[in-house]
Amino acid sequence: MNKVPTSSQTIGPFFSIGLERLCDATVAGDSVHGERIVVQGAVRDGDGVAVPDALLEIWQADADGRYDCDDPAGRATEESRFRGFGRVATDEQGRFQFVTVKPGSVKDEKGVEMAPHLVVSIFMRGLLTRLVTRIYFCDETKNATDPVLRLVPEERRGTLIARVSAAMPGRFEWNVKLQGSDETVFFAC
Repeated sequence: MNKVPTSSQTIGPFFSIGLERLCDATVAGDSVHGERIVVQGAVRDGDGVAVPDALLEIWQADADGRYDCDDPAGRATEESRFRGFGRVATDEQGRFQFVTVKPGSVKDEKGVEMAPHLVVSIFMRGLLTRLVTRIYFCDETKNATDPVLRLVPEERRGTLIARVSAAMPGRFEWNVKLQGSDETVFFAC
């Protein structure tokens, strides 16, 4: 019998092999100005089981609220250039960690100021379409007026808020739950 993979198997058990060399858990290097932070957490399925082969892509503005594509020519040296992009894979326990600077506020397409946030895409085996979500920070007063966060029912907003680690200042804890109660809010993109 000849076995042919179906479309739901195309990502297969080899998902991490092709992307491992593209991972970089340093979104903002040491020479980039801003408040240095670490975001750590875990990806879990609907039963609370760790997802050991997920990949998170992080996009963000710099501390001044500018994206890398907004950088005027010559503003930054190659060493201090802010990329605002990183990829990090989960480990066998579904955990991840990345280092960056806390982003500044940016404006949406209507000119409304948004709370500082990170945009996160999640890829993994068996998932044919990426999941898109955001990370907001618990200590931001602008969360109350953020136009995207206000679209989320109040009782679900907590799934998008990173909490300060009690054990270590400068570290934020943010976890992803793929289904079930306390499922992380995902956006259609």
